[in-house]
This record gives sequence, structure tokens and C-alpha cells, in this order.
Amino acid sequence: MSSSLDVNACPRPSNDIVARVIDNQIIIIPLVSGIGDMEDEMYTLNDTGKDIWDRLDGTRTIDQVVKDLSAEFEASEDVLRTDVLGLVDELLKRKILVLG
Repeated sequence: MSSSLDVNACPRPSNDIVARVIDNQIIIIPLVSGIGDMEDEMYTLNDTGKDIWDRLDGTRTIDQVVKDLSAEFEASEDVLRTDVLGLVDELLKRKILVLG
């Protein structure tokens, strides 16, 4: 996880991907090369990833996403913050999410 990732950032999906729900999983397909996995052309998110992804719309901060998830699932904000930051960091590195 990146320690420099600001919890006040508002990540959103890149315009260079298409994301669809198939069998309750998010399937992400890059529209340009250099996005997603180097070995695969698709990226998938499980149920937990989907719950986070659904809130990463560019209008909510990472901290708001954590608070929303904590209220919905009655889970610790500290644990959720670690999970959300880890996923966001990974998706930013893969250029699936962008900031701003």
C-alpha cells in the first residue's frame, strides 16, 4: 500500500477501461494497451472489490468510501481503510483508476 495515497483523494475509473458486472463480479477490460495486467487483458474484482469499486466514482473521497462501507457492513474503519487503500493503490498503478 502506498503511504503517499491521500484519504481525501477522489479516485474514479479511467476513461480507458470498460467495466461490466458479470455473475456479481466486476470485469474490467482495457481499451488501450498498458492498462491492467501485463499478462491478461481483463481484470476482475471479487465481491469485496465490487463493493469498493461501486463507490469509487470520483465524487467520494477514499475516507468517505471507508465510512460508507463501515456503516453498511458494521466493520472497523481501520481494517476497511487498509483494504480500500490497498485496492485503490493497486488499481492506480495499473491505470484502471485515476485521481481527480
